Amino acid sequence: MRVPDPLQVDEGVPAAVQEHLAAVLRRRTADAADADPDFASDIADRVAAFALGGGRRLRAEFLWWALRGSGGGTRETPAALGVAAALELIQTCALIHDDVMDGSPLRRGRPSVHVQLDARFGTGERALPCGTFGGAAAVLAGDLALAWADDAFAESVAGLPSASRATGVWRVMRTEMVAGQYLDLRAQVTGDGSADGAARTAVLKTALYSMGHPLALGATLAGAPDGTVRALREAGRSAGLAFQLHDDVRGAFGDPAATGKPVGEDIREGKATYLLAVAGERCAELGDRAGLGLLERITGGARTSEEDVDRVLDLLVACGARDRVARRVEELCARGAETVARAGLAREAADRIAHLFAAACGLEPTAGRTAGPPPEPLPPSVPPTLPVLIGEAR
Repeated sequence: MRVPDPLQVDEGVPAAVQEHLAAVLRRRTADAADADPDFASDIADRVAAFALGGGRRLRAEFLWWALRGSGGGTRETPAALGVAAALELIQTCALIHDDVMDGSPLRRGRPSVHVQLDARFGTGERALPCGTFGGAAAVLAGDLALAWADDAFAESVAGLPSASRATGVWRVMRTEMVAGQYLDLRAQVTGDGSADGAARTAVLKTALYSMGHPLALGATLAGAPDGTVRALREAGRSAGLAFQLHDDVRGAFGDPAATGKPVGEDIREGKATYLLAVAGERCAELGDRAGLGLLERITGGARTSEEDVDRVLDLLVACGARDRVARRVEELCARGAETVARAGLAREAADRIAHLFAAACGLEPTAGRTAGPPPEPLPPSVPPTLPVLIGEAR
């Protein structure tokens, strides 16, 4: 496979990752076709189409700019693109499984994988112990994506000096992602509606997985010192939590054409999100017993009507929960950018990461050195047999 010039990747990280991911998936789907043509067409090809068919490649961007800011360049580019592709595949697994667990009919504005499979075989009304045929088959599709992710990661880091450290980050990321998903489910049956519980779930399920660990992986692949890796993980924890809180608000009030999912889906499902937890706190502060009763009923497993969803949306505005969460998003995102600025990265890469934080959280960069226009391109490469060194040469 051709190794791209890192300066070319700088100009378009998502496109470079998409190209690499497509090459990986061509090999994997060929293997699936050799195993069985029905399995290939029903499951493997569907997983590949899902992985290639959407998403912002946000995790890949964080990995890449952490690598570049830590001095990574030509030598590390193949591994970086391979691990970025692996991140996209583990995200594919997470989303397919998440849609099954939540019963979500849509993902990225299209039918979810389990809905596609039930439509393919006409099994939407045929219940199994684990749901419908489509749900059970989608679990296998997610499992396949996870297996491909692990394969892509292992192949990418094999033989690297940083392989052991990077594998440690990857292993922790996978475990924490599953832990966060479990806590999300658990809160729906235990009725834990606390803000602390919702934040803990969001940190594991989204913040570290989406930002903290990708940043840590990029820096690790470039051989960055442990202090830099820790700082980037903490920066991602803060900004990633802001990202999830912003997503909660978008899910409640956003445009379905932009979110790809119905408005108020978390409310409809009774999810104990941070937004609803803050609403409960505000209702308690204001002595709003009716509002508290509504929130307790929504998150307690009761059947939710569309009228209930509308009432909750009105309550989130009236009690000030939406505004309070919006302020928290700004604070956490700013903290993440400040931590990145002190992490020891090259300035250009640190600014790129801060801009990515702001964009993911629906904010304009306004504080410190992240203000102003997007950063200039990174400096030209040194001879191709050496890594690009940005900032001080290590």
